[in-house]
Amino acid sequence: MEEISAFRRQLETHRPADWETLPDFPLYMDQVLSYMERQTIRLDESDALTASMVNNYTKNALVPRAEGKKYNRDHLAYLTFVCILKQVMSVRDMDLLIRTELSDDRSVENGYRAFLESLDGALSSTVQEMGAYEGTDNLADAAVHFGLLSYAAGLVSRQYVAQLRAQTPDADKKAETKKAAKARKEHKD
Repeated sequence: MEEISAFRRQLETHRPADWETLPDFPLYMDQVLSYMERQTIRLDESDALTASMVNNYTKNALVPRAEGKKYNRDHLAYLTFVCILKQVMSVRDMDLLIRTELSDDRSVENGYRAFLESLDGALSSTVQEMGAYEGTDNLADAAVHFGLLSYAAGLVSRQYVAQLRAQTPDADKKAETKKAAKARKEHKD
């Protein structure tokens, strides 16, 4: 039970860095990977971000291209968003959400702040829910309970994404056209 208590404390206290505390100088890939280990809560090494994952996220336009092999605050914000949400949604859905959240004149900084606020609320309410199981030995009941919460929240998230996709029916077409144009440009270079 000590492991569960320690995990609960981690959920209470561990948060990704605020915008102001993200490095304000460019980082190389190995520095990004090391930094990102502190941005998320990982259960084991299989959750670790790799260079090939960053390259794939860039290729899929989830993360902007590095600026001369260097990554800045914007890149770290995008990677935090992707590393957390990849646990619960598809690349296609993340792409839509990123493009929608950062549409018009909303800055990456403001989008990141809103993301962190929502994440803090989700983690805080989860910690409160864990309180009902503190001191009990029935790990199975707790696991089922949180699995069902995840199921319910996943349904709600997918419904919101479906509504968003319905409101922007050409969003996928625009994204594909943009990616195809980018691929053609890269092929020419």
